[in-house]
Amino acid sequence: MIFEEIYNTYWQKIFRLCMGYVNDNDIAQDLAQETFIIVWQQLPKFRNESNIGTWIFRIASNNCLRQIEKEKRIIKTELPINLKEENQESIEPKIQILYKFISELPETERIIISLELEEIKQAEIANIVGLSEANVRVKIHRIKEKLMQKFKENGQQ
Repeated sequence: MIFEEIYNTYWQKIFRLCMGYVNDNDIAQDLAQETFIIVWQQLPKFRNESNIGTWIFRIASNNCLRQIEKEKRIIKTELPINLKEENQESIEPKIQILYKFISELPETERIIISLELEEIKQAEIANIVGLSEANVRVKIHRIKEKLMQKFKENGQQ
C-alpha cells in the first residue's frame, strides 16, 4: 500500500481519534499530521505483523498520549480576557459535545470509544490497547453508559 492511499484511507479516522483526545480542532489536525509524518518515516519498517490500520491507530494513540503528557508539564498562562473564543463551526453541536465528553474520559476509555466510533473491530481495539476482547466489549458498554449519563445530565438526548 502506498503512502498516499494510506493517508486518504485513514486521515479522517485518525483526525477524529485525535479529536477524542484533545477536543480541539487545530490541535487534533496537528496531531493527525504528526501521526502521518511518523507513518511516512516508519512505513519501510512496517512488517505486516498486524493490520496496517491497527499499526496507524497505535501510532496515533501514542502520539496523542505524548501530547497530553507534554501539556500536563507546561505551565498554563491565562489568555487576555478580551480575546474571542472561536467556535468550531465545522462540527455539529451534538458531535462537539460528544467530543467534549469523550475528552473528559480516562485515557484508555478515550482510546477504546474513539476506535469503536471509527468502527474498528473489537479484536483490533483489544490488540491496540492490550486488553482481552471480552474486557474491551464490557468497557465499551460501560463507556457508552457513562456518555449517555453525561448527555442526560447536560439536558441532551
